[in-house]
Amino acid sequence: MLKKKITLKHIARELEVSISTVSKALKNSEEISRETKEKIQAFAKLYNYKPNNIAISLKNKRTKNIGVVIPDIVHHFFTTVVRGIEKYANTKGYNVIVCLSDESFDKEVINMELLANGSIDGFIMSLSSGTQKENDYNHLKEVTEQGIPLVLFDRITNEVDCDKVIIDDALGAYLATKKLIEQNRKRIGIITTSDYLSVSKARTTGYQKALKEFGISEEDELILKMPSMEMNEKLIKEFIKNSQVDAILTVNEIFSIYGMQVAQDLGLKIPEDISFIGFTDGLLSKYANPSLTSIAQHGERMGEISAEMLIQKIESENEEESYKTKILEPTLIERDSTIN
Repeated sequence: MLKKKITLKHIARELEVSISTVSKALKNSEEISRETKEKIQAFAKLYNYKPNNIAISLKNKRTKNIGVVIPDIVHHFFTTVVRGIEKYANTKGYNVIVCLSDESFDKEVINMELLANGSIDGFIMSLSSGTQKENDYNHLKEVTEQGIPLVLFDRITNEVDCDKVIIDDALGAYLATKKLIEQNRKRIGIITTSDYLSVSKARTTGYQKALKEFGISEEDELILKMPSMEMNEKLIKEFIKNSQVDAILTVNEIFSIYGMQVAQDLGLKIPEDISFIGFTDGLLSKYANPSLTSIAQHGERMGEISAEMLIQKIESENEEESYKTKILEPTLIERDSTIN
């Protein structure tokens, strides 16, 4: 089987190392020991692995298919982006194949290898938290170095030269925090994630900027950095119980919805005693009790723009390499979880 077709996954399994280690070793990374690099490179050579075999079939023919890789399907934002991608792609005669990385670096790499085996003309992706944590983008560079179109949206990296579509996350967090300050909130907390996630880092920066601008000192005890975008009820419950916050900004709506439940269980009234604002203006935000004030990320528009940029690249006869980053403005949608 290995001689028929070999992928990073096969090499990793055979040599009992991670896909990230294989990826870095084949790029001669200094992070990997010489002995491990030599072993991996020798194995790859023996079984005729070529770093560009991900992209080689894409170069020669059109499939009219676009590969989309998203981190999860729980968050409403990603479903709206996919809807936008499909909406635009279908008008141009393209089909959309969606894969889920499930926040895993390994699954992201495997999905790309699977899709690129003659199945698609280009990729639209939002990076998994695992990929941003590993800080390993070799699987993306392999594709772009072969001239295969790639568009990154929402969670991006500057390590890869390609078109990108993002929202101004720092501005969104700034607007939300400013709103809470203007409502005379004194202890404004933020529930975010570790800074390796690009969106969380930007949103934390926007929160800090607003506090500084209004002369409010930043307090470490008012910042909860979750390990990932996955729900951790215990951490949120302890944070709300112990931090004595009177307002909370969260990096997604799910954290806010659960936070409101915790606050109500503690006998706090929303928004009289504590206010909440969350990123992503999804169905949960609209139908929560009370309804949640949100930062709209305009996912459907982001998807449409991503698809438009990708299809332009696929169909372009221009060999010049030029890349754009489109930045959308967030919108604050006021509802019952903040004082009007």
